[in-house]
Amino acid sequence: MWNKLRPNRANLIVWQWLLLLACFVLWYALTSPTLLPPFYFDDANKAAFFFGEPQKVLVRIWEWFTTGEIYIHLWVTLIETVLAFVIGTVAGLGVGLWLALAPMTSALLDPYIKAANSMPRVILAPIFAVWFGLGIWSKVALGVTLVFFIVFFNVYQGVKEVSPVVLANARMLGANRKQLLRYVYLPSATSWVFSSLHTSVGLAFVGSVVGEYLGSARGVGYLILQAEGTFDINTVFAGILVLTAFALVLDGLVALVERRLMKWQPKSGETEKL
Repeated sequence: MWNKLRPNRANLIVWQWLLLLACFVLWYALTSPTLLPPFYFDDANKAAFFFGEPQKVLVRIWEWFTTGEIYIHLWVTLIETVLAFVIGTVAGLGVGLWLALAPMTSALLDPYIKAANSMPRVILAPIFAVWFGLGIWSKVALGVTLVFFIVFFNVYQGVKEVSPVVLANARMLGANRKQLLRYVYLPSATSWVFSSLHTSVGLAFVGSVVGEYLGSARGVGYLILQAEGTFDINTVFAGILVLTAFALVLDGLVALVERRLMKWQPKSGETEKL
């Protein structure tokens, strides 16, 4: 009965695109001086100044891609994001596994890990700029600090959630430490890791863009900063939309890898079928 209430995937995609179109139409109507009377600003033109005009935003994006102006900036931002994402994920996975399997070391480092996690890591950006310069590595370092703890805590929790019964059975069958790591701990942590990676993609972009704000000569964040300096709100929104689109692309790639690697995991509801 419940399956019949689930929307068809094709119809769902259509409705999602229609919702996006409706948002743009509403945006256009609220920022066009001729369509609606001003209800928030005393002058209808102020709405366009503060919130931009969607048609001009889309034209700016079209110009970026047709002239090729955006590609070098987008490439720099994507390189920074991907490096931060990969390094932060690998480091979080490795340290999470290590501390989850080493209770004494985990207890010793626990207050320091909590202190580092509670620190607003964006304030490290100027320090990384001094350490690594204004190139890509200062942005990568900031992104790594944002991604690392998300992955680390999920891996740590995933390993801790391993069923003692499963561990006991594996040991009874003669599994050594390496085999337990490969066939018990890693599969248990995998689902937790992928649940964190979707959040990590956005945080990697945050690290890159914040770093570009503080000092850079290339990157989409640099384009947005330059536009803010000249009060070009349409270019600001264009940069935001481009960043959002590519964050969604990267998140989709993570979802694709997740579906391929998690085929062994039963789909929701399959274990409850009567």
